Amino acid sequence: MRTLYISLISEFYKSRKTLAFWAAILLPVIICGLITFGFYSSSEKILNLHYPPMLLWGNYIGASLNVMGLLILPFYVIFMAFSVNNIEHKNDTWKMLFTQPLNKFSIYAAKYLYAVFLILICLFLFAFLTFAFGYLLQVLVPKYNFDQYNPTNILFSSYAKLFLSSLGILSLQFILSLLWADFLKPMGIGFVGTIMGIITANVGWKYAYLIPYSLPTLALRITKVKKGADPLNFPVFTQEIWTSLIYAGILFIIGYFIVTKKSIK
Repeated sequence: MRTLYISLISEFYKSRKTLAFWAAILLPVIICGLITFGFYSSSEKILNLHYPPMLLWGNYIGASLNVMGLLILPFYVIFMAFSVNNIEHKNDTWKMLFTQPLNKFSIYAAKYLYAVFLILICLFLFAFLTFAFGYLLQVLVPKYNFDQYNPTNILFSSYAKLFLSSLGILSLQFILSLLWADFLKPMGIGFVGTIMGIITANVGWKYAYLIPYSLPTLALRITKVKKGADPLNFPVFTQEIWTSLIYAGILFIIGYFIVTKKSIK
């Protein structure tokens, strides 16, 4: 555990000034801020629709979820996976990294867990800022009824599903960024995979859940609930989430064997 902790701290210091690190913080602030401004500037139009509290929260949360989950999250994960490993490619420090008196598995796991941590931070900030800005809107526009419904469950369930569904993409892109040092190959495959995943998920192909890049889109679909139940309360662990976790586990192991072979070249 100590070697894993040391390796994690090392990853933080190496990447704290990179775009991948700051994007995890800036993306939620910018996107949530723009959506909040939109709800504030269009308050009269929205109020005329007479949304009940639950539906108002649903529309407000859905605005950021759709932007993040359908497009930005997959591309952020692809770029971030490349960025974490590109530090070693760019400086040609793979050999030096594995000559340190640290467990090889801990070094590899630290890189992977640091990437997972960046995704977690990004999505946590999305959920937190959505909640906070919603109540800020209530203060700025008292006629809104955000304060009449607690959105905690929908925020937790939605962003938990997004986080877990992204692990399959991360694990695959992590391997691609280990295999290739250049930017175009892993990013190109990721771009094509994301477009293919979005299309297959939206057309309802029954095997779309087998494509890692389609899982965030599938995860955002609200699961059917019992009659009379809150439609914004739905299970987290659905088919696409289990598929993502299986992909993550298998590809994590494959990635470890790839990186150990790389270390002895």
